[in-house]
Amino acid sequence: MSHAAIIHKKGDPDVFAWEEVAVGDPGPSEVRIRHTAIGVNYADTYHRRGISHPIPLPPLPLILGLEAVGEIIALGADVSEFSVGEKVAYCLPPVGSYCEERIYPAKTLVKVPEGIDDVSVAGVMMTGMTARMLLFDTYKVKPGDFVLIHAAAGGVGHVLCPWARALGATVIGTVGSPEKAKLAKSLGCHHTINYNEEDFAARTREIANGEGCHVVYESIGKTTLRQSLASLRPLGVCAAYGHASGAPDPVDIIEELGKPGALFITRPALHWYVHKHEDLNAYAADVFSAMRTGVFKSAVNQTYPLREVAKAHAAIEARQTTGSTVLIP
Repeated sequence: MSHAAIIHKKGDPDVFAWEEVAVGDPGPSEVRIRHTAIGVNYADTYHRRGISHPIPLPPLPLILGLEAVGEIIALGADVSEFSVGEKVAYCLPPVGSYCEERIYPAKTLVKVPEGIDDVSVAGVMMTGMTARMLLFDTYKVKPGDFVLIHAAAGGVGHVLCPWARALGATVIGTVGSPEKAKLAKSLGCHHTINYNEEDFAARTREIANGEGCHVVYESIGKTTLRQSLASLRPLGVCAAYGHASGAPDPVDIIEELGKPGALFITRPALHWYVHKHEDLNAYAADVFSAMRTGVFKSAVNQTYPLREVAKAHAAIEARQTTGSTVLIP
């Protein structure tokens, strides 16, 4: 038997229950993993609350969580690319990482290189892969681009800001406090904007020579989307990859995209970019390489015991966290 944090209904963080679960043996093309570190993502809070998200969920009762690191303890039939005792990581559906042990499909696992500790990997798998998607595929950042990054001191921001700077962009980050502005600067932002004190759209256009930015990485949603669009130059791209403040209202493609300058808007979701195993491995290789060469660091600023996942969710939703949050089984 193993233990897991389970929800039997959608709602506030207190819906988590700590229960024993039967894990069983892996089937064909599956492995059984014993977790050593589990990442917590803002998307997990959407799933817990029942907020619409591109990733479909199994029915309740449900074990949440999208990413983790662990050791393979059993192999299913026809699994040849992995071995028992090997360190692996994942950050894709199906959900179910908030547990001590689980069965997982081998096709969405990646091998963890030696020399990187488990907690660091758990804190950067989803954020690192998301940053890789945003910077290279959703919009390919080029030297000289002006890039606007929301929640610059958050988990994705810890990777997105330094990586965008390393690519030669002028990085503008929005934050909610002077303390987070200082942190965002240390992460590579050339400019920071406290959205509680300034109109970030007007300030972004001013920084970007009056023209607006080339791309805005939009993770807030309802309260910021319109201003994000107003931050763009003609032909600019709004990559709306999250909605922390709630789902945004519908966009008028003529008035809000066409007239301001033929703007682009997209809702990228990582699992569509790494649907093929070769793409998943390529993304992971880029993330691990960038970590090893110092482009960015895995910043795990909060850890909680797995059975206290409710406290982790409450802190994230109250915006009391910076960097990544990891659960320890």
